[in-house]
Amino acid sequence: MILVLLFIAACFLAYSNGANDNFKGVATLFGSGTTDYKKAINWATITTFSGSIAAIFLAEELVKNFSGKGLVPNELIAMPIFAISIALGAAITVFLATKIGMPISTTHSLVGALFGAGVMAIGADFNFVKLGKTFLMPLIVSPLMAALLSLIAYVIFRYIRKKLKITKNSGIYINEEQKVNSIPVSAHNMTANTTSKVSNTIKHSTIETYTGKLLGITSQKILDNLHFLSAGVVSFARGLNDTPKIVGLLLIINTLDIQWGMIAVAITMALGGLINAKKVGVIMSKKITPMNSGQGFTANMITGLLVTTASIHGLPVSTTHVSVGSIFGIGSITKKADPKMVSKILLSWLLTLPIAAIISGLLFLLLKSTI
Repeated sequence: MILVLLFIAACFLAYSNGANDNFKGVATLFGSGTTDYKKAINWATITTFSGSIAAIFLAEELVKNFSGKGLVPNELIAMPIFAISIALGAAITVFLATKIGMPISTTHSLVGALFGAGVMAIGADFNFVKLGKTFLMPLIVSPLMAALLSLIAYVIFRYIRKKLKITKNSGIYINEEQKVNSIPVSAHNMTANTTSKVSNTIKHSTIETYTGKLLGITSQKILDNLHFLSAGVVSFARGLNDTPKIVGLLLIINTLDIQWGMIAVAITMALGGLINAKKVGVIMSKKITPMNSGQGFTANMITGLLVTTASIHGLPVSTTHVSVGSIFGIGSITKKADPKMVSKILLSWLLTLPIAAIISGLLFLLLKSTI
């Protein structure tokens, strides 16, 4: 029964992860107007699932890191209630953030949950040195590196674009919507006809496109295809990086093969993204900074490069931190980033670890006293 509870807890974490993280890879596609929400989330689901399956062959080191090995004694890792506390602590933290629309890091939540349950179980014997070196350092450095690299890459790409005489044009897209407002009928006049008032709402949005040709193909078409490809790379990298972290919690279920564990996590993660990703997706796409397809491609390229490299080398970076860092780097050079929204996101990042640690620690005490 306890092992079934562990499997359910891990799936809940996978679902919450998908809801908060799946859209992040394609946020620039939606934010730049390259495609609509439905096509973007479908592309994210396919490519994230592919990354999750690839993790079976490429990300064994991350599985070991997030099982807790080296942080706590092996005897504690073998306790199902320890893994359940970590999974539920991280899952509840990520799920609550998703409900309010904040893009937080599942990696950060897992690290906080590992810390909370670990300290509650063994106190000062917890390996704080490994926590800082293996987990916290990559989480702190990665968004700063992403912001810097995306800024540099954008400057280089802009220089190349101008040399190729590809120009950027701004156009205004006008969308006129009709609203039908019913006029209420008074209670004493039941025979009166219900009337309606039609009002028009006109929405203006600026769309930047590129003019010019490369090898006989319009530059905008080439860029749109590259943008889709880069978004797929980011989503693939996210699946590759996040799936093993969750599967690491299932290592103590010796009857469940790791490959089947990854498939179960991949499916649940995909469902979370399809059902609950929109609120976080809109904030990532529209609220941090406005962008065009060229800027979105640049941010995605840097995110995909950093996350894929980290996954192969077993470094637990956060796709959220890297992705937000890349988008913010673009917004910094275009001077269109929203500092208030960025401040809110940074605050949610600061709160993630302590909240996950508290929830996980309390759950460990509760499960220890009742099971």
